[in-house]
Amino acid sequence: MNWEAINAVAQLVSSIGVVASLWYLAIQVHRSTRIAKLSGQDAATTALREVTRPFAENPEVGRIWRIGLENLDALSAEEKARFFHVAFQFLKAMETIHFHYVYGLMEESVWRGWRNLYEHYLAKTHGRQFARPGKDRQIGGR
Repeated sequence: MNWEAINAVAQLVSSIGVVASLWYLAIQVHRSTRIAKLSGQDAATTALREVTRPFAENPEVGRIWRIGLENLDALSAEEKARFFHVAFQFLKAMETIHFHYVYGLMEESVWRGWRNLYEHYLAKTHGRQFARPGKDRQIGGR
């Protein structure tokens, strides 16, 4: 075997090694992306769970949330302050979930489920008013 043949075999082996390395790298990037998506979805779920946990654990907070969504004017000034604080936390958690979707860390089917939950809350009369600036509201959606 002459040097040219050895060189050709070495280049072939080298090329196969490069292709195998690129294939392995592609698999690792795909796995890493999937893990990042799952981590993002888990973080979003945890954030919203932390926001909504007081609704179940504290009947008073649950009552304020329910009444605030249905009829904000039925709440006292102190209850409105609590409602706005909880609503702000809820909206920030939903914003985080939306950013996960926008930046590709959440599948569209998962986002649709979250969006449906968000729209459910906004379907309440004062939920829509809270999310959009209004003449008689101190806090708006911006």
